[in-house]
Amino acid sequence: MSYSPHPHMAGANTVEEQRARWERKRCRTAKELLETEHRYLEQLDLVVTFFVTILKAKGTLKPAVMETLFGPLESIYSASQVLSLHLERGNLGLGLENFCQKLELYGHYAENFERANKTLMEQMRKNKAFRRFKKLQETRPQFQGRKLEDLLPLPLQRLYQYEHFLRDLLENTRPVSAESQKLAKAVKSVSEVSQWVQDIDRKRENSLQLHRVQKLLKGQKIQVLTPGRWYIREGWLLVVPSKGKELKRRIFFLFSDIFISTKPCHPLHLTNSNKLACTAVYPLHQCVVNKVFGHTRSEGGLLSLSFPHETLLLMSTDQQDINDWYQCLITAVRQL
Repeated sequence: MSYSPHPHMAGANTVEEQRARWERKRCRTAKELLETEHRYLEQLDLVVTFFVTILKAKGTLKPAVMETLFGPLESIYSASQVLSLHLERGNLGLGLENFCQKLELYGHYAENFERANKTLMEQMRKNKAFRRFKKLQETRPQFQGRKLEDLLPLPLQRLYQYEHFLRDLLENTRPVSAESQKLAKAVKSVSEVSQWVQDIDRKRENSLQLHRVQKLLKGQKIQVLTPGRWYIREGWLLVVPSKGKELKRRIFFLFSDIFISTKPCHPLHLTNSNKLACTAVYPLHQCVVNKVFGHTRSEGGLLSLSFPHETLLLMSTDQQDINDWYQCLITAVRQL
């Protein structure tokens, strides 16, 4: 006669197995967090020991230049040392609680990062003593071929790793436990700072795109560099004339508030051979976008852009391309 466990005992076993699985995953993640924290600290230590500390002692760089070049790196290093000690002792909750109070350092580091890069390049160009010092330090065996510019982005890379580790830990911690509540708070804090850093990156990338397009355009009649403007996309489209003239190929630039039509300058022009001449600027706040055709799987499609005093018909032979333009245009118009 075979023995079958009581239903509630089988259920209890399943719950226990689930808890055991959670605990195994949790331990693995906690171990990986500690191991990677040690490696991160070793790399930060190279910058703090062989650059920040010695440069301060030697006075090779002025204090203001030091501040711009390294930002709050020393404070980030100290916060990481404290976190590492807590993790080694198994005080995960307490360690993360203390660490989250220092998280804004990462946001300030991200805000300063572009200026730090510019300062580094400037000092390499102008400051012979710093150039020699940097080269000497980077030849030390501890650096293993890494350069200062390879090490400076580490805090920003580590921030995204923290988010990944903490989410994993939260998923494998009993939901009703006190540890779970601390982890949830930590995940929220890291996510907020990650979003802050991503916003800084987006603004920086947008600024680069606006400057690039401004340089591409001939003359200064069109001011692309306007506060609050966002670059969206660019590309070739065919303009369909209202009367039976031939199609015109134009390069269009879509921004959050305007749509610019351009054409290449003459290749033999003395100063503008590699520039674009603006043929029209369309404000999006009074624009209505429609697909004339192109919603089927046929090749390409046609878009109609209606403005108070003009209708613009744009065509592409690429189905995906015209669909992407349509989505970008209607989204930009809706968000205004």
